[in-house]
Amino acid sequence: MRARFLPWALLGALVLAQICYPLTGGAARARLTVITVLLGVAFSLVHALLARGPRAAGALLLTATLGGFAVEAIGVATGFPFGTYEYSGRLGPRLLDVPLIIPLAWTWMAWPAWLAALRVARRRLTRVVVAGAGLAAWDVFLDPQMVAERYWEWADPTPALPGVPGIPIGNYLGWLGFALVLMAALSAVAGRAASEPLASDAPALALWLWTYASSVLAHAVFLGLPASAAWGAVLMGAAVLPLVPRLRATTPALR
Repeated sequence: MRARFLPWALLGALVLAQICYPLTGGAARARLTVITVLLGVAFSLVHALLARGPRAAGALLLTATLGGFAVEAIGVATGFPFGTYEYSGRLGPRLLDVPLIIPLAWTWMAWPAWLAALRVARRRLTRVVVAGAGLAAWDVFLDPQMVAERYWEWADPTPALPGVPGIPIGNYLGWLGFALVLMAALSAVAGRAASEPLASDAPALALWLWTYASSVLAHAVFLGLPASAAWGAVLMGAAVLPLVPRLRATTPALR
């Protein structure tokens, strides 16, 4: 019984770390960024294991963690699919010039994106599109925030979204392409273990909604990034907000 509450405890710790982010700066903020990602990936893997079983957790590791590292290593080495960019040394140990924390961020957010899509759509292809689009739209928040901290930068950050300098539009398109591949692979590898919505998905759905709402608020109010707040509110909102009426319709099942 106690294991059921572990995802909620991890979610609480993650939310607390994210609330503290605007209150820090410099090296302390970089450390908190790493801690936040570690809490996030711990949440997703623990939830996948407890709620969906070993196959789901293994599928998440294989597709998001290993797949995320592979595409980042290719991206740093070749400039495809995100454009020519490089990481600073502020995010901890690196392998093939990729901070090891980066693919863990893919893992953290891929899981709630997929579980939300299970409720928003019924057909597998539509679920892949909804989950992939939502994960890619999260980058409209992530990249401006991380570039502002100089955790990574592009050699040629043009053309960019209006009001969001420093990140080329091609980066977002690269995210979208890989996110769609990732979600298709996650669905295929996880199989029936992650094919239908369950009441035990509640912590992951709470994380998905929190990520959207807190990102809009943080960028608009605390981080001085109003343009990315607006872009993210619209683009990620298109994937996230359809979940809300689905939750209302299934509230008794979530109790």
